[in-house]
Amino acid sequence: MKYTIKNEMEKKEASDEGNVTKMAQCNTVEGLKESWQKWANDHCEYQKHNPFSSNRTITVQFQKGEEGYGTPKEGSRTQQRGQRAHAHIEKEVDELCMIIKSIGETGGDGKPRVAFGPLFERYVTISNKLVGVLLTARKHGRISFEGEMLWQRRDDDVIITVLE
Repeated sequence: MKYTIKNEMEKKEASDEGNVTKMAQCNTVEGLKESWQKWANDHCEYQKHNPFSSNRTITVQFQKGEEGYGTPKEGSRTQQRGQRAHAHIEKEVDELCMIIKSIGETGGDGKPRVAFGPLFERYVTISNKLVGVLLTARKHGRISFEGEMLWQRRDDDVIITVLE
């Protein structure tokens, strides 16, 4: 038994020494210096494209209409947030169309439609952004209605039609 315990302790000590050696290599002054220099170089490069930086030197400027104009850098967190936002908006538009189909009536053309007043009364319990979602859905060609903006009470009789 003592032999086994002694061997186990020796293995553990050797393992600990190996870990200490690896940590020493990671935490050497040279390693820290290289790590810091890499971060500093990356930060300087980022600041060249930062519009709020005082030492801004933009190397690439897109003109309106060119590919890449008005879009975030490929793979950036800004692009990821935008993709999540688009997915969320698409989900809300789908939900709006489903509600219109469920509470609306089918018109002569076979498309579901509902007046703004009843839709507002039903949808307000789901989301407080009905008008914004309606405008987005119209922009994407999913619904249609008359006028630029819909107002509660004033436009309660305006008919909203699902186009799909």
